[in-house]
Amino acid sequence: MLQSGLTSQQPILSVESNSWWRHLLWIVGAAVLGYAVAALFSDMAGLSRPLFLIPHALISGGFVLAYLRWSKVELESTLRRQWLWGLVGAALIGAFLVMNVLSQPASPRATGPALIWDLLWLGVVYGTVDALLLSVLPILATWQAFAVMGWTKGWLQMLVIGVVALVLSLVVTAAYHLGFAEFQGQAVVGPLIGNGASSLGYLLTGNPLGAIISHIAMHIASVLHGPATTIQLPPHY
Repeated sequence: MLQSGLTSQQPILSVESNSWWRHLLWIVGAAVLGYAVAALFSDMAGLSRPLFLIPHALISGGFVLAYLRWSKVELESTLRRQWLWGLVGAALIGAFLVMNVLSQPASPRATGPALIWDLLWLGVVYGTVDALLLSVLPILATWQAFAVMGWTKGWLQMLVIGVVALVLSLVVTAAYHLGFAEFQGQAVVGPLIGNGASSLGYLLTGNPLGAIISHIAMHIASVLHGPATTIQLPPHY
């Protein structure tokens, strides 16, 4: 399914005259930006979780949108491509991530309108921004780079692209989470496993929904299970 998933993106990705390395620079930029946002607004500024998400959504989300505009990727078309497989992947990966959340200690959660707000803000928005920055952009940019080089046919080439895309997604994930004091050291392994699963959902299905929806499901489960104890909702102080 990896070959089918990756090759399905080719008709909707622009490869014009942009050099392959420029796409990879966007991935480097995502890693640097992710680390800077986490370090500046959590570790240094000490913003609460809801307040931290404001600059994170504006800066990180804006960066992803800038890449989509620069590379002429039509996100709407990308989301429609093999959307059913994307939903299947999202359900399977999402179930795995939710089970991981539920295996952690529970803590009190908001109630009433405050809970609805947390589900939307910390669940949907936070989950979407993280998925776009940590999974969607690295995978799209990796595919673009290989497409510019004309190296996108055959099982071996698809496998190499998939492995490289997954590794670069993990690099961005590690950089972003290392910006939080709580994930420095061995604690970063947990986010690498979780986001690695989301990225695999995208790679295997060829649809970003596999990463986006599964990440949202993980964040919603974290809100319901208890933001104070679930590691998927940094920062914790």
